[in-house]
Parts: sequence; C-alpha cells; structure tokens
Amino acid sequence: MNLKIVQVIAGLVAAIAFILAFMAAGVFLVSVLFMAIGLAAIGWLAWSMIRKARDTPRDRAA
Repeated sequence: MNLKIVQVIAGLVAAIAFILAFMAAGVFLVSVLFMAIGLAAIGWLAWSMIRKARDTPRDRAA
C-alpha cells in the first residue's frame, strides 16, 4: 500500500495537532494549579485578617 503525499502530510498535521493539544492541556493544568495556590493564599490572608480583627479588643470611648 503506497501512501500519497497528501495522506502523509495529513498524518503529520494530525500528529502536530495532537502534540499541541497535549501541550495546551498541560499548560491548563499548571495554570489551574497556580490559580488554586493563589486562591488558597488569598483565603488564608482573609481568614487571618478576620481572626485578628475579631480577637483585637476595641476601645469604645464615647
């Protein structure tokens, strides 16, 4: 079975498309990981600030 040039080129294009799709999926997973780390840091910061504000005594001099 002889492959025509068009079939070889189509196979190469499909292989490149699959490689790019897997690279994009990897970039997506890494960016989701960094987003989760950032959200956790913001959540911890907000939680610690709320806890500090709640535990700080207030002077109510009227």
